[in-house]
Amino acid sequence: MAGVDRSLVANVPVFAGLAPEQIDQLLQEAQSVRYAKGTNVFQQDEGAHSFFVLLHGRLRVFKLTPDGQQVVVRFVTPGEVFGIAMAIGRATYPATAHAVVDSIALVWPSAAWPRLAATYPGLAVNTLQTVGSRLQDAHTRVVEMSTEEVERRVAHALLRLARQSGRGIEAGIEIDFPITRQDVAEMTGTTLHTVSRVLSAWESQGLVEGGRQRIILRDPHKLFLLAEGSPG
Repeated sequence: MAGVDRSLVANVPVFAGLAPEQIDQLLQEAQSVRYAKGTNVFQQDEGAHSFFVLLHGRLRVFKLTPDGQQVVVRFVTPGEVFGIAMAIGRATYPATAHAVVDSIALVWPSAAWPRLAATYPGLAVNTLQTVGSRLQDAHTRVVEMSTEEVERRVAHALLRLARQSGRGIEAGIEIDFPITRQDVAEMTGTTLHTVSRVLSAWESQGLVEGGRQRIILRDPHKLFLLAEGSPG
């Protein structure tokens, strides 16, 4: 594939263990596609025509429930493989992937997946590990939503985002992409009003700092204690 250097995917987990020439061959079959901020890469229940690796940007993955509620499943960060419906035996995408900022992804046709997985067993193994990790994360979140008070759920969500996309700054750890209180509500199975109340209280205590689509964790250790249910 012209224009994509192998060095751009050197640290992409799905390519781990593949020989340089194998990565080159995979890149030759991909297209590099730009997705403007605010556009969808694909939509829930759409035919799964492609699978992707995010090179640059951030994506919000969300599901609509039958009664129209929006649930944020996760955020996709650079280096992640996504849209791998074919690898888990689905003909359609289970959720919508939305570009939070201008983003660039490598795109392969889903029809090529069986051949690529057979030709490059490492690709299939790495993809399966990714699916397993996301399933484990989903189980953790289900338990949190079933058993934990809302403050603990919000603390867990912020710490999870900080681990994925945190950037150290003088004031603490900034989640380095636009995120709203509504996003946090949809990640934690609660309401915007409740999340606003929790974050406002934490702001007054100096635990977090917020702004328009911006969250800084000023005291990550105290948030960790809250998430674990410790009085600190």
